[in-house]
Amino acid sequence: MRYALEDALKNEAYRDAALELLFQLADDDFILAYRGSEWLGLAPHIEEDVAFSSISQDTMGHAAIFYQLLSDLGAGDPDRLAHARPAAERKNAVLLEKVNGPGTYLTEPHYDWAFAVVRNFFYAQAKKVKIESLKNSSYQPLGEAAVKINMELYYHLLHWKTWFSQLVSAGGEARSRMEAAMEAVFEELDGLFSLGAKGEEFAKHSLIDSEAALKANWVQLMSPLFESLDLEMPKSFGMKGGNGRNGEHTADLETALDTLGEVYNFDPAASW
Repeated sequence: MRYALEDALKNEAYRDAALELLFQLADDDFILAYRGSEWLGLAPHIEEDVAFSSISQDTMGHAAIFYQLLSDLGAGDPDRLAHARPAAERKNAVLLEKVNGPGTYLTEPHYDWAFAVVRNFFYAQAKKVKIESLKNSSYQPLGEAAVKINMELYYHLLHWKTWFSQLVSAGGEARSRMEAAMEAVFEELDGLFSLGAKGEEFAKHSLIDSEAALKANWVQLMSPLFESLDLEMPKSFGMKGGNGRNGEHTADLETALDTLGEVYNFDPAASW
């Protein structure tokens, strides 16, 4: 059965499950788009500066789509959902909130490009797996949004796959740094596939595939590339920093939200 907005509003259990999933999708894109924006002017070359900025803008646009779907379901104003919720209410994966590296954007930013490439590539592939599943979601507005997002996601995935393959293939320091970045990302990768405490409700209502199915699809899509680059896929992934779907986060998120919400929280009633 396909649920329109009116149907979801009449079914409390279904609405609650849809809200939970949408918060995860929105918060993931929101925080990673911010981390991407911190590379403005710091990317390896000017063409990448433009490309990465465009990808981050697209990703923030996807977050805005999900926040609007939340608002349609009665969760509140999209701007408030994006900027005014405390870290404990956020549902993003811990991997996505981690800083880009030592320093800050304004003070001695020594960011790790290898980590940026690995995190964004692995996330783009995980997001692609989810979007393909969401195209068939029982919640019709979410399925329609997935179709739109998928058109831009194709280019994001191609971009990061190219960087990943070229740096790993380069050997030497480039490969060593990429391998170190992969080790750090794999320590938190399970958080991308976690659906949190209400994950079984998502499957029950046919909102998205199960955690196991999403992860298996990701591994299936990534394995040929790993084999071609002589990389070993870990047998298991980790969630070292906690499960962000259940409100477990690091101090990195607190700091990011303070910056992201600074203008909005100065006067929430203002029209910017």
